[in-house]
Amino acid sequence: MSGRLKAVLLLTWAVLLTYWRRWFGPRRAPGLQAFRANYAADRLPAVTPEEREAMAGFGGCIACGLCDAGEQGRIEASQGEYQGVMSLMLAGSRSMPDYVAAARSFAHVPSAVLEQKERVCPTRVPMRQIATFVRSKAAETADAAADGAHTALRL
Repeated sequence: MSGRLKAVLLLTWAVLLTYWRRWFGPRRAPGLQAFRANYAADRLPAVTPEEREAMAGFGGCIACGLCDAGEQGRIEASQGEYQGVMSLMLAGSRSMPDYVAAARSFAHVPSAVLEQKERVCPTRVPMRQIATFVRSKAAETADAAADGAHTALRL
């Protein structure tokens, strides 16, 4: 059998098998539902297109440390939950599995303080927007972890 004929037969078989599965195979969960079921255990909530666009502006921190000035009292009072604003901007806001811990850290920094830190930030990192986003996603992450086990069993 020539290579070309074999390729045509394999391609034909693959197309027929694909359509057969689509028509007669088990129904799959919709994309978002499947995403949540697959990634709930990893604590990865889905993001909307608007959130994805906003996230693009979250990575502007250059680790200059200016936002950590005057934070020693809050760091000590947190008993290890809060390491400073800069660490939140660098790590906590960029790693979704860490959003629950980051939200606990943000609880030690009032919004008015973040507003002051935004003014001294040379790259104008939107700290209050990041705090709001992280808190929101932390809540979703907790909900997704609880619902994920149940959803996975239904799929």
